[in-house]
Amino acid sequence: MDKLSLVGLTKQYAQGIAPAVDQLDMNVEEGHLVSLLGPSGCGKTTTLRMVAGLMDPTAGQILVDGTDITDTPVHRRGMGMVFQSYALFPHMNVHENVAFGLQMRRKGKKEQDALVTQALEMVHLGHLAKRPVKALSGGQQQRIALARALVVEPTLLLLDEPLSNLDAKLRETMRTEIRQIQQRTRATTLFVTHDQDEALAMSDRIAVMNGGLIEQFGAPSEVYERPRTRFVANFIGRANLLTVTVREESPQPGGDSRYAVDVPGFGVFPAVGEPGLRGQRTLLIRPHRLSAAPVVAGADGLDGVVESLSYTGDSVSYTVRVGDQLFAAERLTSGADHLAQGDRATVSWRAEDALVLPESLEE
Repeated sequence: MDKLSLVGLTKQYAQGIAPAVDQLDMNVEEGHLVSLLGPSGCGKTTTLRMVAGLMDPTAGQILVDGTDITDTPVHRRGMGMVFQSYALFPHMNVHENVAFGLQMRRKGKKEQDALVTQALEMVHLGHLAKRPVKALSGGQQQRIALARALVVEPTLLLLDEPLSNLDAKLRETMRTEIRQIQQRTRATTLFVTHDQDEALAMSDRIAVMNGGLIEQFGAPSEVYERPRTRFVANFIGRANLLTVTVREESPQPGGDSRYAVDVPGFGVFPAVGEPGLRGQRTLLIRPHRLSAAPVVAGADGLDGVVESLSYTGDSVSYTVRVGDQLFAAERLTSGADHLAQGDRATVSWRAEDALVLPESLEE
């Protein structure tokens, strides 16, 4: 069952300029965490603020449990929100911050105390109930903000880049904790982020946004492994993107077709993709699926030169120049035959690791 439905949701700040959000349609299933992912200015925070009631849409509908709440005031929507700044009250202690929403709902003192205790235990901070929030670390403040949002049992949990103020290691820890808490509580959640790793690690589904539109909406594995547009392929993960022309199609059992694609300047190569693709398309090869090896006489592939490399501990990332084209490749540091800057190298790929994207470049 869909907990949240957005129907033709639009926000235009002024006539004559492109809408910040343009005719957006999306359904969020109950108990799911859905990420709105995209670059700055793509409309993701505007969408979240319209759902929260902090901003009025220009057109469209917002439905929760099938009920239209587009014109419902923010204080009557029953949603919990965690802001980028956490928005905790500095003059209150931890218990008082978490209890604030319950007080606004006129819960009795005994019920308040029980619910706050339960919420703080859920985020593993029950022992800090009497501590001033100013004395907490960034990660602790983030968890208090989450507890405050969840304690009121919200119709929807809205998270607006809540991890952006944390250091990289703590972000990784906190995204795991938030996901675990969300799964335990089954809180239907809308999560705004520009960080692809957060979206991939935390989401049931991801809406990749660009220019006020959703370019693709699907499971994390789907948007990463089977992107439908050049933008999605380039924004989610690292990508080698080549403009190619489809020459031949051979339907295969199981759904996909095998293609022969012409890569200008390099020749014709095998690839895979959904059936029925024609004309000019984008070919996607992820760096970890591109082989870069020392040149061996007679080996298949394209010969070039290692222009740069980057050591990241578990892997080494190479940039190999072949003519005017740069190829990105990744290899585990435990492997053999490591390359150095300036070495000649052959880049190659398997047909099943080269995906022809559905988006036509001729439209």
